[in-house]
Amino acid sequence: MEFIDPGMLHTELITEDAIESGDGAGGVVREWVEVATLFAHVEPVRARMRYGADQRQVDITHRITLRHRDGLFRRMRLRRGERVFAIETITDPDETGRYLVCETRETGR
Repeated sequence: MEFIDPGMLHTELITEDAIESGDGAGGVVREWVEVATLFAHVEPVRARMRYGADQRQVDITHRITLRHRDGLFRRMRLRRGERVFAIETITDPDETGRYLVCETRETGR
């Protein structure tokens, strides 16, 4: 377990959750609503170029560390301005209930 310096949690992020409703034609409309504002440490992990269907796409992953909070789930996302981080995993790194580490994939700019 690495030491987590609480002073590093200085990046302000918005936590968002999806509200889904019917669109009247058998489909679903997803709307993202703000749940909370929190402070975290955002650390880039990997940027990888991939190709498919004659398109070039970039996968960017980040590790986001924040104080432990109840009600954070993988279906949610974190946002900073136009940047959106989809939560892929959530772990308690030392199982003390002090911090959470989210592995995320950046999905928007």
